Amino acid sequence: MSRRVAVIGAGSWGTTLANLLAKKGHRVRLWAYEEDVAGAITATRENPRYLPGIPLHPGLAATHRLEEAVAEAEVVVSVTPSQHVRRVMAEAAPAIRPDALVVSASKGIEVSTLQTMAEVLEAVLPAPLAERACFLSGPSFALEVAREQPTAVTVASRDEAAAREAQSLFQTEYFRVYTNRDVRGVELAGALKNVIALAAGMAAGLGLGHNALAALITRGLAEMTRLGRALGAEDSTFAGLAGMGDLILTCTGELSRNRTVGLELAKGRRLEDILASMTMVAEGVATTRAAQALAERAGVEMPIVREVHAVLFEGRNPRVAVENLMLREPKPENWR
Repeated sequence: MSRRVAVIGAGSWGTTLANLLAKKGHRVRLWAYEEDVAGAITATRENPRYLPGIPLHPGLAATHRLEEAVAEAEVVVSVTPSQHVRRVMAEAAPAIRPDALVVSASKGIEVSTLQTMAEVLEAVLPAPLAERACFLSGPSFALEVAREQPTAVTVASRDEAAAREAQSLFQTEYFRVYTNRDVRGVELAGALKNVIALAAGMAAGLGLGHNALAALITRGLAEMTRLGRALGAEDSTFAGLAGMGDLILTCTGELSRNRTVGLELAKGRRLEDILASMTMVAEGVATTRAAQALAERAGVEMPIVREVHAVLFEGRNPRVAVENLMLREPKPENWR
C-alpha cells in the first residue's frame, strides 16, 4: 500500500531513507534546509552535496518548504541533526496530521537540555503523536544502505503496534528492521557510541593498533551501559544493534564522521578547522558535552568520555589522554 511520507532532513541519511521508501512505492517528500539542495535534487535526481553518485527514485520529490513537506503526510521521518530537531519539529508540528506516525532517525542528545530526541519530541509534538513515536537506530552507514548493501537496524517505540508499523514501512530485502521496546536504551546507545568513535579515531591516528581499539570498544561499551542503566535503560539493549552493533561500525568504518574527527585530532589539527572542512555533522562532538554532563549528574564514572571531552574542549593532547586511561587505578572488569 502506497503511503504519503515526509522525510525532514536531506543529509546523507535522510536522503537515503527517503530514497528507500520511494523505491518501495511510497510517495515521498524530502525537506531540505538548503534551498539549493532541494533544487539540485529536483534538477538532477541526485543529492550532489550529501549523497553524490546515488540516483534518486522518481517517487521522491524535494522541497525547501517545511509545511509543504509534512502536509497530509501519513508518516513523518525526522532526520535533522540532533541539535536542530526541537526547532524544526516545533515548526512542523502544526501541519502534521494528528494520526500520523512519527519516526525519528536522528542520533544525539540535545546539549542545552540533556534531553534525548524522544524527550524533545514529547516537548514539541501533541501527546498522541509523541506517545506513538518510533526511533530508528543501528549500524547503518548511509552510503552502504543507498547502495543496497545488507543492513540490520532496530526501531524502538513504547507503542508496540507503532513499532511494527515502522518495521513494515522500512523493511526491504536489504534493510532488515527489528523492533524494541527500550526507547531510552536505543536512543542513548545511538548517541553515546559517537563519543567512543572519536576516541577510536584518536587511537588510530596515534598508530596504537588493534589491541587498543579492541580495548576502547569494549570498555566504551561498558561506560555506555553504566550510564544507560543509571538513566533507566535496559542493559541488553547495549549488546544489540543500537549498542554494540553501531559501536563496532562507527569505531572501525572509514565512512564514520566521528572516527574521522578523532583521527584528524590525533594528527594535530584543531577541532574548529576539522569541523569547518566537513560537509556533514559529526554528532559525537556535541554529544561529548552532553554525555559528560549526564555522567556528572547521574554520578556515573565514564573515563573515556571524560578524556575525549578534555581533548575536544580543554586542549588535552590525545596521547596524554591515553596515558591517563592506562594509568587509572586498577579495577575489576565488571563494576558499577
